[in-house]
Amino acid sequence: MQYAGTRLEPGVVKERENTRAGSVDFPFAALTLLLLTIGVVMVLSASYARAYYSAATGHNAAYYFLRQLGFAAAGTAAMLVLSRLPMAFYRRMSFPLMALSVALLAAVPFIGAAEGGARRWIDLGFTTFQPSEIAKAAVILYFSALICRFRAAMRTFRYGIAPFAGILALIVGLLVLEPHFSAAVIILAIGGAMLFLGGARLYWFIGVGVLGLAGLGVVMTFFPYASGRVATWLDPFANTSGDGYQIVQSLYSIGSGGLFGLGLGRGRQTYMYLPEEHNDFIFAVVCEELGFAGAAAILLLFAALIVRGYWLAMHMDDRYSFLVTAGITTLLAIQVILNVAVVTNLVPCTGISLPFFSYGGTALMLQLAEMGIVLSASRSARL
Repeated sequence: MQYAGTRLEPGVVKERENTRAGSVDFPFAALTLLLLTIGVVMVLSASYARAYYSAATGHNAAYYFLRQLGFAAAGTAAMLVLSRLPMAFYRRMSFPLMALSVALLAAVPFIGAAEGGARRWIDLGFTTFQPSEIAKAAVILYFSALICRFRAAMRTFRYGIAPFAGILALIVGLLVLEPHFSAAVIILAIGGAMLFLGGARLYWFIGVGVLGLAGLGVVMTFFPYASGRVATWLDPFANTSGDGYQIVQSLYSIGSGGLFGLGLGRGRQTYMYLPEEHNDFIFAVVCEELGFAGAAAILLLFAALIVRGYWLAMHMDDRYSFLVTAGITTLLAIQVILNVAVVTNLVPCTGISLPFFSYGGTALMLQLAEMGIVLSASRSARL
């Protein structure tokens, strides 16, 4: 894969950077803020019944909405600040961020908060966060720095595969201990995407694919949690009051929306029928309330954001900005595709949030921070 500006001399690049300060890509920023606004509104529509019913929220129907709105405002501010920092800063900070993410993942089994049979969160008092979200960004930033460092040696096993495989094995191993298989799959996917962008030989991906299938067999054999998810995926209606309850209610939500939906705030499944209606399964609420037309419009906005991200990557002046922009865009695409696939039962149910829509303060802030990094890189795009 080639990007614009590969033949520019370093001095030319530096001169262009000095004359371009303050200019970010407006279409990318506008699409991000538009999706964020729609997402916050959908959190209110999806969560008010549960918030009103729950004593933990003080029976405040706007509880989840107000918290999400606050995190959205803080995340937008962080996005603007991070968009002002040069890409050289992110390159310098890539290794410390990777070290921090590994340390936090290693601490989760000891100090993490348990929920639903898994220990994936660290409690900050006012909120919780998953260190796996930091690990996703760290993989992109640090792998980009290593790829730029190794350059042509990326086609060898010693430099193009071994160090990256070791890092991925460490992170995935820590995630399996939680267990958090969905995050492990995403990190493996984004790691593979970064190696592909970096120029690793294609036959290494065949070997990794074979190892991945073998690993899947091991997980299915020794982790009943995972094999149960697959059985439910194959036939969710076999136990509609048990393991299949969530996906069945999600399908009811999608089917009842019709072409134009029941109307914003008029979804019936939000009245304590659909679990995680304001979180991982918020797209089912979108389908019920806005219908096929509204859901398709939102997916088109995501598609436009992803295409714009790749377009920016292809027009970068330097390789590090290209790799980071393409990596973050790929991460966004993976999460959107997998979340929609889970909600529609195209893949087994996993805990994957929909960017900018699913309730979760720290995850939302990290997603907006990643958008800020893309906007920072967009300053070096030859638009």
